[in-house]
Amino acid sequence: MPTSVMPSPEATPSASADSDRRRCEAAIAESFGRAQADNSPYRHWILDDLLPTQVAQALIDLPFEAPALHGQSGSRELHNNTRRYLDAEAIETYPVCASVAAAFQSDETVALIEQATGARLDGCCLRLEYAQDTEGFWLQPHTDLGVKKFTLLYYLGPADHEEWGTDIYENAETWSHRAPFVPGGALVFVPGDNTWHGFEPRALNGVRKSLIVNYVTDEWRAREQLAYPTTPVHGRS
Repeated sequence: MPTSVMPSPEATPSASADSDRRRCEAAIAESFGRAQADNSPYRHWILDDLLPTQVAQALIDLPFEAPALHGQSGSRELHNNTRRYLDAEAIETYPVCASVAAAFQSDETVALIEQATGARLDGCCLRLEYAQDTEGFWLQPHTDLGVKKFTLLYYLGPADHEEWGTDIYENAETWSHRAPFVPGGALVFVPGDNTWHGFEPRALNGVRKSLIVNYVTDEWRAREQLAYPTTPVHGRS
């Protein structure tokens, strides 16, 4: 894979890119403002219309090929060599990746996420994974505890498959309920020792597309996965 140079965070964006970033920031703020916390079985939020419709469609239309599972599933780490990210190369190549990354990187978005959820994000880096799940995919229950300080699972599509949402568990063995897989919606939580979630095996007659948004500490080793590897976000100290 060719080496890419990360765009300077101080570079002046084009007028259209800056407009899209601001529209994304506004939509994120409005979505969080509407959301109500659910404390069962742990504190989480279900968001709607997280990003503007045109931005969401541009993400859906990204020309990333869905990776083959080759009969293996249960953990995303099994397929590290084929996972895709809104990384430096994607930000450089696709305007929608640049706009979405800049929106989640902004001080305003970080501040509202911290205020809405209680997450502490100062010094963390943004990681945006573009997930495309196909027949045979499943995830064992896990918590995201550790270097991930915030998790947002944004559902892109397709529509009319609410049963494709993330499974939420009371513990590693006890299923609780399922978040609705609605395009534009998202499941949000601050990782802790009880934030069990996964994906029970079920039929996927299509490609399940989502954007996994994490803020991770500086202990994250795979820096190439990050949107801005050398530029942490500014939150509460």
